[in-house]
Amino acid sequence: MPLSQPMKRRTLFGTVGAGLLAAPFVSNGFLNPAAMAADEKGKAMSPPPDINRFKLGGFTVTVVKDGARPSDKPQETYGLKQEPAEVAALLKENFLPGDRFVNTFSPTVVDTGKEVVLFDTGLGAGARAQGGGRLLEGLAEAGYKPDDISLVVLTHMHGDHIGGLMENNAPAFPKARYVAGQIEYDFWKDKAREGTPAEGNHKMVLSNVVPLAEKTTFIDDGATVVPGITAMLAVGHTPGHMIFRLESEGRHLVMTGDTANHYVLSLQRPDWEVRFDMDKAKAAATRKRVFDMIASEKVAFLGYHMPFPAVGFVEKMETGYRFVPKTYQFDL
Repeated sequence: MPLSQPMKRRTLFGTVGAGLLAAPFVSNGFLNPAAMAADEKGKAMSPPPDINRFKLGGFTVTVVKDGARPSDKPQETYGLKQEPAEVAALLKENFLPGDRFVNTFSPTVVDTGKEVVLFDTGLGAGARAQGGGRLLEGLAEAGYKPDDISLVVLTHMHGDHIGGLMENNAPAFPKARYVAGQIEYDFWKDKAREGTPAEGNHKMVLSNVVPLAEKTTFIDDGATVVPGITAMLAVGHTPGHMIFRLESEGRHLVMTGDTANHYVLSLQRPDWEVRFDMDKAKAAATRKRVFDMIASEKVAFLGYHMPFPAVGFVEKMETGYRFVPKTYQFDL
């Protein structure tokens, strides 16, 4: 189904109620120890995680910076078949270093007034020693308790999106229901992943997602999650990767998940292969289809790995799209 066409809708819930964990992960300026505060006992404390809150019509959107990861050799992740010098040149043209890049992680809460919906759960406890896994801290900073989350929605099941589902071997959000793609769940749960490069992520799904299956509604393309939030299948990064369109009082925002993972390398060159895209040809086709829609409709999007606060717009370029970060559009 073309993403720009009207989609079939089926309501899963009424208006209310009815690994890829690479280290090191760092946060807030890469967690500079010299910048840390100290508690009353003199123990070093990291500053609170960054959060960003804005209105989308009647919805309140809160983005949490779960962590960030600086890495070397961007050409080993983006533009796999390009000359390293070409990748470095594109970065330098955009005022970025040609030999390093930063990946951020941005779980997001959408408060509809009737539901408090969390999109993806970040890296989880396993990343905290390196400065990641800060979702729960960020929620607290924003005024949310774990019990306040009524619905958790997963764009896909890579470790940096499902790592925060569990806390101390128990659900991190005890009162929540869950939504996930049926295709995605079936793929990662399958024992066929054993003995393959996907085995580590398979094991994380068994430990973090499968125990929540009885509280999970598994969806397909076009499903209405709650009023104002609609699912769209956008495969390639993973076999069942999904994105979500938000609409409230005439304002729109597309949660694009990992459709594009770098605001220059993935958007200005959508055809370039990305290491973590499982089907690279489908991922490239999906990038162009999704961001053609976003550009032509002039709607905002939130990309999980875009520069914090991960929200912006795109305009068409000859070779792809130019990322335009949000400023004060949502405050007026």
